[in-house]
Amino acid sequence: MPRPFKTRRIYGEFASDYFKPRGRRLSELEEIHLEADEIEALRLADLKDEYQNDAADKMGISRQTFGNILKRAHKKVADGLINGKAILLTPAVSGKIWCRNCGGTWAETDLFAEREQCPICFSNEVELEARHHSGHGRRKGHKR
Repeated sequence: MPRPFKTRRIYGEFASDYFKPRGRRLSELEEIHLEADEIEALRLADLKDEYQNDAADKMGISRQTFGNILKRAHKKVADGLINGKAILLTPAVSGKIWCRNCGGTWAETDLFAEREQCPICFSNEVELEARHHSGHGRRKGHKR
């Protein structure tokens, strides 16, 4: 029996929900789904140059799990870039969580995760902000 899924904390936000090859219609392309934890692993390891142990601690997971997520993300991005596929950036499940004590914000990959303590300052003064969508772009198959 597999281990239960552990909630991951997501601190970064991304500016777009799709990347695709230029000059090709989205409806013509195969789509790759890059999950929120994969995007966060890429952000922490490749953009912020953090050590895997430190990045794993921030996400609330083990270093081994972080390495597995990062490897999966690298493979998906490489597949999309080399084989000309669209990459869908899947947002975190929860809305933004806000700490009233330190002002820190994050999201989580589990909608029903217990949000009793801020992972930054360890305060119990946390609340769920209303989830919002940017409204930019269209999803595959949706028409205006």
